[in-house]
Amino acid sequence: MSNLQKKNSPEEVNKSSAPPSFRGAAGEEMQQRAERLAEKVMNYSRDSILVNMRFLDVALSGLIPVQRMDIEGFASDGAKIYYNPLFLLKRYKEEPAFAVRMYLHVLFHLIFSHSFRFDRLDKEAFLLAADMAAEAAVLELAIPGTGLIRDEEKLRKLRAVKEEAGALTAEKIYRYIRNSGAGCKWQKELSELFFMDSHELWAEKEKLVISMEQWKKLSERVQADLKSFSRGKTRGGSKSESLEKSLMEAVRDRKPYRELLRKFTVMNEDMQVNDDEFDYIYYTYGLSRYGNMPLVEPLEYKDSRKIKEFVIAIDTSASCRGELVKSFVRSTYAVLTGEETFFRKMNVHIIQCDHEVRKDTKITSRDDLEYFLANEKLTGFGSTDFRPVFSYVDELLKAGEFEKLKGLLYFTDGYGVYPGAMPPYDVMFVFPDNGDEGPEVPPWAVRVMLDDEELE
Repeated sequence: MSNLQKKNSPEEVNKSSAPPSFRGAAGEEMQQRAERLAEKVMNYSRDSILVNMRFLDVALSGLIPVQRMDIEGFASDGAKIYYNPLFLLKRYKEEPAFAVRMYLHVLFHLIFSHSFRFDRLDKEAFLLAADMAAEAAVLELAIPGTGLIRDEEKLRKLRAVKEEAGALTAEKIYRYIRNSGAGCKWQKELSELFFMDSHELWAEKEKLVISMEQWKKLSERVQADLKSFSRGKTRGGSKSESLEKSLMEAVRDRKPYRELLRKFTVMNEDMQVNDDEFDYIYYTYGLSRYGNMPLVEPLEYKDSRKIKEFVIAIDTSASCRGELVKSFVRSTYAVLTGEETFFRKMNVHIIQCDHEVRKDTKITSRDDLEYFLANEKLTGFGSTDFRPVFSYVDELLKAGEFEKLKGLLYFTDGYGVYPGAMPPYDVMFVFPDNGDEGPEVPPWAVRVMLDDEELE
């Protein structure tokens, strides 16, 4: 088990609050009394949450409180909420609402799936984003008995961040922090302000006691129960927007982009050179016997599932331009340039379109693709209409441009006019995650929302 007694920031914020340890028989008795009292405080906190937020009852059942003297505050490994009883009592004496607030903070980390995603991201930035998202959800609920001294300061900071980030989910805040530049002074200040619990027990998915899938089911239940939750007094008379959007993020089906691209693969022969079976004796014999004529065995071919023919459509409308489009292309480029993804010979059309087709670039090799990314300038920036691309591809099919077109990949913000008829190939609409459910797509198309880690 990881040692949680590290003094690095932001844990240093609570360093002065570190509880004393008892010595001797009298001290042992006092500690036992403290442990019993701390247990009562945690039970009271749990009951208070259940009374005010009944939609959290199932999620609370998945989090077992456990006392640990080797930590200075609170922590969770996904199955248990660990707390130091002496620390809890000290903070409870200072602010009686602290116990309930901490319980909620840790619980929201789990139902928002924060502890299951951080290992793939900039750790420092995501941990801050996760703390801010959890606190935003608690503050917007404004449940009686959960207020702390620095809440107004937190609310001011959150309002400012929301103006830039668009929403107070961990994903949106993380992108805002990354775009603002890591390691800046305000990031450190925010870390100290929003720090609540230790994240030292968070681990990679495969090491977790309770799986992401299990907590996802609990999150889905919370989301369903929240819809029928009785309207209580919330700040400004509204629901917690951050809670709803964070839950939406947690329950969203997250299939890796690479995995989804497999829908576009086809079985075909690809030339393979087996270095292990290459006969160097045969090769050198030819050089020595015939001078400049090496003897090489015939190249082997094997059946492979790779991408050979498909279309990439880039929405160049005014609402989908600049860095957004670059992120789309970069994320796909990272997948497409893998040795195991593309055939050596390919037929890919990159079509730029707003309300009409602006340009079609044919890609036949990896060099062509790299040149396009390095030199191509986007054209268009009008309104969005998806239909011209599909009409254009139909014309290419009639002209015999494709032998076996597998699919069309459409990069867009998702808002535009869709074709009414289902085409004879797979279609995937890909757009960035904006903290909501995203636009609807036709039933014959696949909708993909790219995570921040896939857009980097």
